[in-house]
Amino acid sequence: MSRAIKIGLAVGVLFALVAAGAFVYITRPLEDASEDVQENTQQLSVDEDSADEANVFRISQEESEVSFTIEEVLGGQDTTVIGRTDEVAGDILVNLSNPALSEVGQIRINARTLRTDNSRRDGAIGRFILQSSQDEYEFIEFMPTAITNIAEAVAVGDELEFQIVGDLSISGVTREVTFDVTASYADEDQISGSAETTVLYPDFDLTIPSVPNVASVDEDVILRIDFLADRVTEGEPEVES
Repeated sequence: MSRAIKIGLAVGVLFALVAAGAFVYITRPLEDASEDVQENTQQLSVDEDSADEANVFRISQEESEVSFTIEEVLGGQDTTVIGRTDEVAGDILVNLSNPALSEVGQIRINARTLRTDNSRRDGAIGRFILQSSQDEYEFIEFMPTAITNIAEAVAVGDELEFQIVGDLSISGVTREVTFDVTASYADEDQISGSAETTVLYPDFDLTIPSVPNVASVDEDVILRIDFLADRVTEGEPEVES
């Protein structure tokens, strides 16, 4: 066997080993969440002067979901990719007499728990795109700074549409975004609704690795929170914001 053939075989084996190692790395199970998403999420409370006019509602993980939606061309076919998790936490303070004084606290999402319909894609998201397998990038956080275009009064049974402006932090990069919100004040003890915005993933310095079967990936990403929040009753722990 000639020296050139031996070198070619050695190079081929090396590439095969590297490819196999990369495949195992991407497809192995993602790390578990390091903590419950509610554990270090800011909690809101009502001051004594507003006790008769305001209530705090806490997002229920069991009844809520965060998702991202992005379009790609996979294997020559237009494909809609949706990633989901129920690992979301946050408080909402509703002021009935003056909705403009309502407040949305920090919204915190465990990006490490996002799952699509493809485990290899999940591995790429967790290890290369969001890098949520690293502790410092495990959580996506949204810190609201303003509520706009909200109604002048709120009563039980009302449905509201308004916007929430705030700072969205993903993988160590923060950008201001605006969520369009639809909310229903179903009864005294519960509110529900959805919040949605569209961002460009390059704005957060995110890079999608080149994959043979994926011809292209749109830059637009739809972020959505479908939430149900229960009123915080007396005796539950609250921390002043």
